Formats: sequence, structure tokens, C-alpha cells
Amino acid sequence: MNFLVRHGRILVVLSALSACSPTINVHGQQPDPDTLAEIQPGTSTLRDVEQALGTPSTASVFRKNVWYYMSERTESTAFFLPELIERKIIAIIFDDNEVVDDIITYTENNKKEVELVSRVTPTAGNELSIIQQLFGNVGRFSSGGQ
Repeated sequence: MNFLVRHGRILVVLSALSACSPTINVHGQQPDPDTLAEIQPGTSTLRDVEQALGTPSTASVFRKNVWYYMSERTESTAFFLPELIERKIIAIIFDDNEVVDDIITYTENNKKEVELVSRVTPTAGNELSIIQQLFGNVGRFSSGGQ
């Protein structure tokens, strides 16, 4: 019995320690570097890129014919917030004939910080309290059918 208790405690401690080992999470679509190297500006077409890399994570809204392949790797341990290991965005720019014009890789080194604006756009009309909203229609309706 003493043997089981001692080994049981060791098993519990080892299980608890293994729960604290970091977990690597991969999000997004990171193209294989060898496959990406096959795409040549000036010769590869939009269809070639789609066949080699698949559909993009997103396409540009502001600029026509730009595809983005985005990915990130994070490491999380137990209940702590995930820590960013790597973030990579590959932008493939096509010309008007759908031929690759340029390939740009963005990483953490060339990111831009964007400040959020906390202003609120006012809406027209009255601002009612909760009580006014709840009891505002009391007595406004006539009895129907008379």
C-alpha cells in the first residue's frame, strides 16, 4: 500500500508538471518557403499563385489585385496569456494583367502601431434613461376595436 501511495504522488506531480509545458499554436496560412520561391515576379500568374499556395487569407480592399497570406505562431503556458513567437504577412501584388508584380514579406520588425480613437459619433434624437424607455409608452395606446 505504501508503494502505491508513494508512486501515486509521483504520478500526480509529473502530471501537474506536464500541464505547465508550453503549447505552440499556429494560426493562419504560412506558405512553404520552397513553394514561395517558385513564384517569380514578371512570369507567374494569379492562377499559378492560387495553384501553388491556395486561396489567400484575405485580399486587399483598398488596392486592386493584392493577396495576403497571414500567419502567426504563439506559445501559451497554462492559464497565462499567449506570447507571440512569430507573425508573418506575405503580400503578393499583381499587375493589371494578373501577373505577379512584387512579393513583400512583413514581419514584427516592420510593423506599424495604430492608435485607436475613442470618439463616439452622436446620433440624432433624445437620449432616454432606462426608466423613460420602460415606461415611456404607458398610456399612449388606445384600446383597439372600439
